[in-house]
Amino acid sequence: MLKAIQLNQTGVKLYESKHHPGDRVEEHHHPIFQLLYTLEGTGDIKLDGKQYHLEQDHLAFIVPYTPHAIVSDKKMTVLVLAFSEEALSLLRDDALQKKLSKSKIIQIDSFTSSDIRQLLRTLLYEQANESEHQKLGLHIALAQLLLLAVRGERKSIALDANMLRAERLKEYIDTHYFEWINAEDLAARLGMSTRHMNTIFKETYSVTPIQYLTEVRIGLAKKMLAETDKDIASICFEVGFESISTFYRTFKNLTSLSPNKYRHKEKRYTGKAN
Repeated sequence: MLKAIQLNQTGVKLYESKHHPGDRVEEHHHPIFQLLYTLEGTGDIKLDGKQYHLEQDHLAFIVPYTPHAIVSDKKMTVLVLAFSEEALSLLRDDALQKKLSKSKIIQIDSFTSSDIRQLLRTLLYEQANESEHQKLGLHIALAQLLLLAVRGERKSIALDANMLRAERLKEYIDTHYFEWINAEDLAARLGMSTRHMNTIFKETYSVTPIQYLTEVRIGLAKKMLAETDKDIASICFEVGFESISTFYRTFKNLTSLSPNKYRHKEKRYTGKAN
């Protein structure tokens, strides 16, 4: 008989569930939310009457009172994140709540998987270290994880495998340009060599990922220089450059103008000069 999951005052509990080959968890349900993350192994889950296959990095999102059962093919380790309705208090977004209103399997891309693993580690850390801010820390990490899962859900588009990898890489850069990014880290997330990553990205977009990252950052910097009065140091920081000197050098290489001269030129052109 399955034991009921007990949540403490934080409303969040993350724990490990081990399954040996052929193990079966009979159909049951809970009055709380669950997010199952497959760390290793394979199996099948019956979710609300439908059968799905589970592999490493698959997520199963289960809303309260949804009947579900699990059968493991091989040794399977699953992280179970259980949480209450109250723990979703930071997610007051209609579009997001709509996506989280039904139980489903979420297949995520390799970039999102890496970030979700890190957030699960954060949840484990917060759970193990009691403090006056523990509840808030757990709820923030939970909100970040669910937002990532929804955003990173794979689109069912029939594309060439390399084209799909290139598209996902571009999408990752478009939404993480402000972070510290290098070619080796990007290649590791894709599970391939830097050379191969550069090749498949260049075949689709005619530039390497790092060249594209630079174009994105400088493009945003140009927009802010022309349309805002933000300090150049603030713009440099916001778009992801670590030093003013690198920003100035890169900007001039791509535009033939310094950031100051570019701003004055654009302000004069649009009639917004002071």
